[in-house]
Parts: sequence; structure tokens; C-alpha cells
Amino acid sequence: MIPPRKNSDFVAAMEDVLEVYQRPYDPRRPQVCLDETSKQLTRETRTPLPAEPGHPARVDYEYERNGTANLFMLFEPLRGWRHVAVTERRTKIDFAHVIRDLVDVHYPAAQTIVLVMDNLNTHKAASLYEAFPPAEARRLIEKLEIHYTPKHGSWLDMAETELGVLSRQCLDRRIPDRDALSREVAAWKHARNTAASKVTWRFTAPDARIKLKTLYPSIQTR
Repeated sequence: MIPPRKNSDFVAAMEDVLEVYQRPYDPRRPQVCLDETSKQLTRETRTPLPAEPGHPARVDYEYERNGTANLFMLFEPLRGWRHVAVTERRTKIDFAHVIRDLVDVHYPAAQTIVLVMDNLNTHKAASLYEAFPPAEARRLIEKLEIHYTPKHGSWLDMAETELGVLSRQCLDRRIPDRDALSREVAAWKHARNTAASKVTWRFTAPDARIKLKTLYPSIQTR
């Protein structure tokens, strides 16, 4: 992480997100974190040799690039639930469709979805108007309570933490194409959801005021 200079905007956004994480679980107002990452797809150029007595499995160091895929992570840390959408690209339209699935498929009974995400240029309410008719875009937006992490503060997004787990447990090997990636990610997601793996967030605004006090602006007096 590159620490920002003293910045009231950073502090305000950080404390806003930290306040959200202190709220108790409420199924009517689920707290969902969103983040995304990409995965380079690579094909083997030679058939790997399976493990046998006295020899581990062997893979040739050469590989063939086969494009990239994007992964949108939706993570509800208090419930221990996550969903990963594998897409070809990471455009505004892709983001908009992930949001519609969030509202209509994953949380249709929610009163409001409290959504934490970073300030990526596609992560805007305006993206929904580029994907859907105005009335539909507005319907989706009205179901969301959006909280943005500050610039240089993506570590505050628990979906980023969950993406790190996904990378270590599932993406740390060659995957040849998007279909294979979807199958691998679906199996990982099922295992994590079955175990209801959660994140216990302990960092609070009072902690930030002590541990990150150098980031807080000086109080101005008249």
C-alpha cells in the first residue's frame, strides 16, 4: 500500500467504511463487498506428466497465452457467502449486469443492499444507465446504499481480501480457458460457502485515529 498524504477526503471515506463494518448483521440490509481482478489464461504446449513413484508431477515451463478473463467478487463477510462472476471483460456494461444479478438474483428480498467497493471508473451508478433503460437503472440504484473506499484504501474492501484467498487457493496455476476457469472458481466458491468462511473485521475508527494518526489533517482554527 502506498500511504496517502494527510487528506481529509481519505479519512472521511475510511471512517465511513469502518462504520459500515461495525453494523450488526441484518438480512434485510446485507453488507456486500465488491472487487474484481483478472486472470491470464494459459494453455500447456506439452502434455504434463503425472506423478509416479519417485517422481512428482511435471509440467513444461513453456506455455501458450490464451487471453485473459475478469472475475467479479461479491462477498458478504458477516454471512460467509461469496459469488464470483467470470466475464470476458471488465467494462461498465459487465459491472452493470453484476449489479443487476446482485439485486435480482442474489438478494431479491433485501430492503437495501449496503455495497462497499472501490472508486474504479466503471464502479459508478452511471454505468447502469449505459446498460439498461432509465427506469430499470433507477430501480437498481434505489436498492443500493453505496460506500466507496478511499483512493489508496482498497485494503478496506473485504472483497479484496477474499480475492487474495481465491488467488492462493485456486488461481495459482495454469488455467487454459474461460470455461475451465469458471468450473474451477465454482468449485472453490461452493467449498467456501459450504464452510461459511467469514472475515472477522476488528479494525475500527478509534483504532485508525491512533494507528493512522499521521494521515489525519491538522485541525484548523479561526
